[in-house]
Amino acid sequence: MTRRHLTAIILSLAATLPTLTAAQEDYRFEAGGGIGMTGYLGDANTAAMWSMPGLDGELLFRYIASPRWAFKTNLYAGSLRGDSSKMENDFPDDADRRFSTTFYEIGETVELNFLDYGMGETYRRLKRFTPYIAAGLGATFWRVDGRSGAALTIPLGLGVKYKPSPRVNLGLEFLMKKTLTDRLDGDRLDDPLGIESAFMKNTDWYSTLTFTVSYEFSRRCATCNYKD
Repeated sequence: MTRRHLTAIILSLAATLPTLTAAQEDYRFEAGGGIGMTGYLGDANTAAMWSMPGLDGELLFRYIASPRWAFKTNLYAGSLRGDSSKMENDFPDDADRRFSTTFYEIGETVELNFLDYGMGETYRRLKRFTPYIAAGLGATFWRVDGRSGAALTIPLGLGVKYKPSPRVNLGLEFLMKKTLTDRLDGDRLDDPLGIESAFMKNTDWYSTLTFTVSYEFSRRCATCNYKD
């Protein structure tokens, strides 16, 4: 191989290096939104969570810490409904109670991907699809029977993510959310059975099942070949 041939090969590799580097760049942040359905478990519905489903909408912002870890800030708005006449159990006074409300939730969740999630860096064996688990803390606000309420919320759940392209993400997430109150369904349903409050009793739960679309931005390193 002559010096001229060797020089031509080196120049060819140098010309392709920017393209390879760009394909391997990733991003710090992600923003998007989604729509889905809600379910309620409480004094007006003790078993069939999806018997009276509602709707929800979500705005989300993620910090992508690594291919395995992400931190999501979310804002939900949705509806919840319940009707005790659909239950098998009766209240002591044989009265039926029902409610409906619109809730607003702001929270932070930590997500652990089961697989290294991403595209482009083949040497790291990134995957375009991954399941994940999530947990966090939030605050929920609502209004029932003319009275407003607020409570801390503990979301726990799982989901899946898929990348149709390097910067676009599709997701489906199911979260069960324990509210630290028994008044999500109104004051009339605050301890109707006369059971003293405990962590697993006299507290209301709701769920969100949401399909999301999000877009990544802010390149992690625009002028170098390593992650900071």
